[in-house]
Amino acid sequence: MPENVSAVPRKDLTPVDVSIMVVGIVLGIGIFKTPSLVARYAGDETVFVSLWLLGGLITVIGSVCYAELGSARPDAGGEYAFLREAYGSKVALLFAWARCTVIQPGAIAAAAFVMGDYANVVWPLGAPGPGIYALASVIVFTLVNHVGTTPGKLVQKAVEVIVVLSMLGIVISAFVARVPEPGAGTPQTTSWGGAGLAMMFILLTYGGWNEAAYLSGELQDARRNMARALVVGVLVVVAVSLAINFAYLHVLGLDGIRDSDAVGAAMMRVVAGDTGATVMSVVIVLSTLTTLNGLIITGARSYYALGRDVGALRSVGTWRRQGSTPANALLLQGAVSAVLVVFGAFTRAGFRTMVAYTSPVFWFFMLLVALSLYVFRRRETGGESHYRVPLYPVTPALFALSCLWVLCSSLLDAGRGSIVGVAVLLAGTPLLFLRAPRPR
Repeated sequence: MPENVSAVPRKDLTPVDVSIMVVGIVLGIGIFKTPSLVARYAGDETVFVSLWLLGGLITVIGSVCYAELGSARPDAGGEYAFLREAYGSKVALLFAWARCTVIQPGAIAAAAFVMGDYANVVWPLGAPGPGIYALASVIVFTLVNHVGTTPGKLVQKAVEVIVVLSMLGIVISAFVARVPEPGAGTPQTTSWGGAGLAMMFILLTYGGWNEAAYLSGELQDARRNMARALVVGVLVVVAVSLAINFAYLHVLGLDGIRDSDAVGAAMMRVVAGDTGATVMSVVIVLSTLTTLNGLIITGARSYYALGRDVGALRSVGTWRRQGSTPANALLLQGAVSAVLVVFGAFTRAGFRTMVAYTSPVFWFFMLLVALSLYVFRRRETGGESHYRVPLYPVTPALFALSCLWVLCSSLLDAGRGSIVGVAVLLAGTPLLFLRAPRPR
């Protein structure tokens, strides 16, 4: 059946589908990368655990704010649609530029490279192995989702069930196995700047739940189900992440976490030797694949929303009826991500540099989204039937302040990578004067 520009997203996703998508996107690379970075900024075990708990609280607060936005105005454009309605087309277009050139393809490429690194341990292909695996994964999962939303959704469900069960098994084995008692961590001072950087990595680990906003246009009865789908997914993520961090502390201690760049493999090597480390590598490969697949699914909705509203990009904004998928948007996103993977195969920028590159841009727009709740509440005329964030106006204020804290930390302390990210964002400002999005 040929593409039909009048086709629109079908409401095929259940709350369980969205919750699984949230878990799959979030439980990916972060929990195996960032704990060692957080530990280096934490003064002791209590501060380490407290920072993770605070990050979980911020994440839950953010999820209920997004639940109100998504239930009140479900749209496949997600944050793009929120920003367009709250602040106008120019702000939305700048966000679309940032998401389509920095935030989403960079996240896809980063997840692909982490998967490639671990896949090359399980099945070595030599020095070019990580790049080969990364490029292949981007191509394969783009094509799977190009076939239709259902195949991508089924892949996400199947792999995520395996990943969550494997993670729970790993956590249980860490507490059951007889391991040497780790020594107390070396005390050190926790500065406000250090805590801010630690929180940047923690919220990155918990990050990705906001991608559910891009599925609101396909969620069945979004006004009733958005909050349940999003909050349940976030609570599962926070609980599993906290359990894994307690396992790290139990086996390695704070100093052991600080000294390891591959903390998951280091823990399983203590628990079960080299075999345990290999099993962990396989789990990480599967976990990063779910992150990659989820990012591809939700990211393409950004390209679709932009093409739907900008006449010059109309071909990108078509929704293919067969398979109910933004087919052209997926291909464009896959091409941009593949270029970044090829570029990264030669430059191999570090994980911290990638975080610094994306964080200021991401948290700037997250701050605007948080503040948009006040804009929409002022416009309400009464009688609206959708989920409402509890303890308004305090809850969105806490979320906005958290976004501002991480934004400032990433700008002041994250290094030159953050400057490059901001420069790429500013490079998109000429687009604002070319053509405004057509009225809807």
